[in-house]
Amino acid sequence: MKKVGFIGLGIMGKPMAINLLNAGYELLVLESSKAAGALTAKGAKAYSTSKELSANADIVITMLPDSPEVSEVVFGTDGVLAGIRSGTVFVDMSTIAPSTAREVATAMKEKGVEALDAPVSGGQVGAESGNLSIMVGGTEQAFEVAKPLFEVMGKSAVLIGDAGAGQLTKACNQMIVGITIQAVAESFSLAKKAGVNLEKMREALLGGFAQSRILDLHGQRIIDRNFEPGFKIKLHRKDMNIALMAGKEFNVPLYGSGLVASQMDAALALGFDEKDHSALALLMEKLSGIE
Repeated sequence: MKKVGFIGLGIMGKPMAINLLNAGYELLVLESSKAAGALTAKGAKAYSTSKELSANADIVITMLPDSPEVSEVVFGTDGVLAGIRSGTVFVDMSTIAPSTAREVATAMKEKGVEALDAPVSGGQVGAESGNLSIMVGGTEQAFEVAKPLFEVMGKSAVLIGDAGAGQLTKACNQMIVGITIQAVAESFSLAKKAGVNLEKMREALLGGFAQSRILDLHGQRIIDRNFEPGFKIKLHRKDMNIALMAGKEFNVPLYGSGLVASQMDAALALGFDEKDHSALALLMEKLSGIE
């Protein structure tokens, strides 16, 4: 079994790393991580720097909040690039700008390292259950090396194209998810103010053409008033910005995505940044005068 270095043990990264550990992989983590103790108790080995961790790993995985964090971990002092060995595979599973993914891939190639950008969809529930959808950019050779790990962490992994293709696909995913959450939030606010029973409406809609996983899961969240984060609204706002920047790069007007990004800005201004992205419903309720 390959030695897997895992950097970024947050809401998503920690369960993903645990799944790899449970599958028998030798896991290497950073001792500075809050979750390091829980993982070393299960057999993981801790290192003090990303450089040291990378020098001892066969595959290095990062799962970080945004492009600046990935750039810092890769290019910074005592970073991954300083320690990673030729022949290693680097897999960034964060959601970042496609341009950053291409920059990282170019730098890794100069060190004899294959790089994959492999963002995921499925949220905390998917990370914990190993049912993530993984969108991959990079070479076929690197994909085949990482595929057994993807099969532990996800239910599907698709090689989309060259470096950056995985991140562009994730941006499209986040556009669809964000716009759909907005639609659910609007429809639930309308129904609630009109006095319609939300549970019965959700049940009826799930039996028709409006059925979706978002209506199923986030519709229930809205009904239950459960806005504890599976995926924080501030992170989805970051993802929408990545999508809008890609739209500018390729001259594609993203009207719906722009509207949802503005709604998320308003939600952040109201202090909902740490809540689940389904908290767009709270914003809609406030705008609608619903107590």
